[in-house]
Amino acid sequence: MQDEFKNFGEDGNFDNEDNSEDTVSEDASGGVEIEGDKVKNPFFLVPVTSFKKDIPIPVIQLFGFVIFPGSVVPVTLSDVESQIALEQAIQSGRFVFASLINENAKSQKDAIRNFGTVAFVIRAFKDGNVIRALLSGVYRARIDKFVREIPPFLVQVQIFEDKKPIIFNPELEALSRQLFVIFEEYLELLPIKPPPEAISILRNIDIPGRLADIVASNLPLKPSEAQELIETLDQAERIRKLIGILIREKEVLKIQAEFSRRVQENIDKAQRIRILQEEIKEMQKELEKLEGVKSEIDELKEKAEKLPDNVKKEVLKQIDRLASIPKESPEYTVILTWVQEVLALPWTEETQDNLDLKRAQRVLDEDHWDLEDVKERILEFLSTGALKGSLSRGAILCLVGPPGVGKTSLGKSIARALERKFVRISLGGVRDEAEIRGHRRTYVGAMPGRIINGMKQAGSKNPVFMLDEIDKLSFDFRGDPASALLEVLDPEQNNSFVDHYISLPFDLSRVLFICTANQIDTIPAPLLDRMELIFIPGYTDIDKLNIAKKYFIPKISQEVGLSPKYDVHIDDYAILRVIRQYTREAGVRELSRKLEALMRKLGKKLLLGEIKLDELKDGNRININESDVEQLLGIPLFSEFEDVKGEYVGVATGLAWTPYGGDIIKIETSVVPQDSSVNLTGSLGEVMKESARAALTYAKVNAQKFGIDQRKFKMGLHIHVPEGAVPKDGPSAGIVMCISIISALSSLPVRQ
Repeated sequence: MQDEFKNFGEDGNFDNEDNSEDTVSEDASGGVEIEGDKVKNPFFLVPVTSFKKDIPIPVIQLFGFVIFPGSVVPVTLSDVESQIALEQAIQSGRFVFASLINENAKSQKDAIRNFGTVAFVIRAFKDGNVIRALLSGVYRARIDKFVREIPPFLVQVQIFEDKKPIIFNPELEALSRQLFVIFEEYLELLPIKPPPEAISILRNIDIPGRLADIVASNLPLKPSEAQELIETLDQAERIRKLIGILIREKEVLKIQAEFSRRVQENIDKAQRIRILQEEIKEMQKELEKLEGVKSEIDELKEKAEKLPDNVKKEVLKQIDRLASIPKESPEYTVILTWVQEVLALPWTEETQDNLDLKRAQRVLDEDHWDLEDVKERILEFLSTGALKGSLSRGAILCLVGPPGVGKTSLGKSIARALERKFVRISLGGVRDEAEIRGHRRTYVGAMPGRIINGMKQAGSKNPVFMLDEIDKLSFDFRGDPASALLEVLDPEQNNSFVDHYISLPFDLSRVLFICTANQIDTIPAPLLDRMELIFIPGYTDIDKLNIAKKYFIPKISQEVGLSPKYDVHIDDYAILRVIRQYTREAGVRELSRKLEALMRKLGKKLLLGEIKLDELKDGNRININESDVEQLLGIPLFSEFEDVKGEYVGVATGLAWTPYGGDIIKIETSVVPQDSSVNLTGSLGEVMKESARAALTYAKVNAQKFGIDQRKFKMGLHIHVPEGAVPKDGPSAGIVMCISIISALSSLPVRQ
């Protein structure tokens, strides 16, 4: 054992096992003497004269350790060959050749190493299927020859005995002293110290090699290291190797001792901290009593008294649990967080609605241009509330329209008109049901869902709650958030909405939910059925012009720092050029960005002196006309609609729909001689391709009516729709394609 001095008892003798079977007593000078369970003088267990070199001895193979000369080692033999060898040894002379097994050997004979130890069997007894024996190492030995080459093996050995140098060897003496000193230092580092008598016995050993063997037998050596020491016959070389091993083991013990010290310090520190915390807690309680200061638990209970009865009962129950749990417990934090979340919700707080329709109309007009139909519907909704004295429960509005037309800002305007709190959450990309309903408290890091978080943020139970981008919801294996919204947006159910984290019914019936979407195709039908749709169309160029003049230009001029120092005036034609040649959208978001870029570049030119201040008319008035737009914004990104006037053969103009508004589309058809195929290009969908084939069939059937030469149908046709990178499809292109094909085949131009 690493922490025990293996060969010695408290009286300096080896502590034998408590069994007297197979004991031996040989009375010889310096030989073995056994009294009961004690083996006296373990360094001279067997006299030299008792071992006969010429007599073969059995072989015992050792697993994972060796027996050094001068040491007494208990051995357990489980293999049959070793048990037979031990029995033979007891019957013949009690000597065995103990050798570390070579586990990489291919045969049993090769597994026996040449070097080992001649050991004396002190005692042995049967213990079930194994034999337990006590062996005393006597000599180093090397196998001379195998007398029996099959198990159990018999060998003749040559022994090597360490002797005291005849002539004083100062180097060997110095090595021995150094070994003893280092070994003493090693013993001092052991948790269990050996008795002083054992050290005295070691000090009296005057043979260096024997001292090295006794020291080695008490070290936790690797099998390879122990075998190397057995095979090292030179005493000085053996001591050198052992000194290196001892130095290493000393360092290991020092590190272990340091680790143990640190662990003990941490344990002591943790105990002191716990005791001090308990004392501080008791002192804090006394201090609170003396000063009349309320504890955290008392404050929570006071807040809980204001809750509705059904909620208060559960919260007080959790607060009582909290009071009985140590603050260091993880459960304390979990319960405290839950209680704080529940107390932060607006269970009873609500704002008073302002149902003045004239004020609401004024607010909507201030914030938004045009959108008369939308404003009318919102005012109708508010008028029902004004007549009843409160807004009707169950109206869920959904504003549908392309990006940038003011859906979100309409929600803010409604909240401002009603003087309600406004909360907005974005549902784009949400795919986990727990995002809506919250996570259950059993999970680490659980939190309420977005609905409850929004209500906490609003601070009232009747806010205007905007669910933005409801058409962008998705779902996966974690659940369907759209299905979770069914309860939220159902007037018959949302008066007792239960969030998984809060686990208490919360009334959402006073909330005015407003949803926004770019399109309704991706909204599930049950969810769509719960909402009243209000469609917001895209703006015309004139609408955008008025929005820019009334809202954007004054606001942006102030944001970039031009106003009020300079009076920036952009004429209508300049604004229209920005709208038509630098933006292509149904809303006005990109228009706002372009006007902001124009203002920034204008400010830069002013600061760099590219615009002379003394050249400005009316002192500080800056006029920007149509010709200045390209200088400030660069080359136009889009061309205006082409002049569709004129007459062209094979070219017809149609109308197209995009999410950003209407557009025109050209269909171009060419007759290809010496080819009878029909080619369709321009990223056309299957429906448009079928429309082209149907149009060609119509032209063939009515060829005489349109004056088409039948020979033309033997030629090929190439039908192309410009802007080939843009995919195109739809059911309404048939008539335009038909006109384009008939024009190309009849050579009659189409009046645009």
